[in-house]
Amino acid sequence: MSKYIVGLTGGIGSGKTTVANQFAELGIELVDADIIARKVVEKGSDGLKKIVLRHGQKLLQPSGELDRAALREIVFDNEEERLWLNNLLHPMIRNAMLLAVENAKSAYVIMIVPLLFENGLDSLVNTTLVVDIPAHEQIARTAKRDGVESAQVERIIASQIDRNTRLSKADNVIENTQSPEALRDTVQLLHLRYLAQASSA
Repeated sequence: MSKYIVGLTGGIGSGKTTVANQFAELGIELVDADIIARKVVEKGSDGLKKIVLRHGQKLLQPSGELDRAALREIVFDNEEERLWLNNLLHPMIRNAMLLAVENAKSAYVIMIVPLLFENGLDSLVNTTLVVDIPAHEQIARTAKRDGVESAQVERIIASQIDRNTRLSKADNVIENTQSPEALRDTVQLLHLRYLAQASSA
């Protein structure tokens, strides 16, 4: 891998997108695992064909798109089905992300991966950047953003790597409780650091 890759991660509702967009404003290309994960199961894709082959047409919406809610229902409490799905999709997502990185033109690339450490994808990056906020803020922000109950957000947080472990694995941390101006300054400083690291890599 010839590109210098910054792996950007953080718990749900921590502000990963806000931070990533500030790097984008500085001319850095983003490779977003969530967007790629949607692409590998879009209408007509091999991923979708294999899912339908296993579970049938009931997983398709009338438009022919994947019914994500129905798929979530199947894999949520079924470890075997979740493993099957992960074994199908993770290699596809990984390959598509690496291809996007190779095609990027910026001095370095930000790879946004919510489950960077959980899925072992930190092995693909040169350095890791964690966006962090206290758990109570995480719950409040996500519940408000997604219009869901706090208990549901707490379940999602519990399924992710715990905050202390994530922070211990981070090369850099952005505390996302600072003012928008301070956040911009922090991103600018990290940008200069990554430019220097990329040029000497």
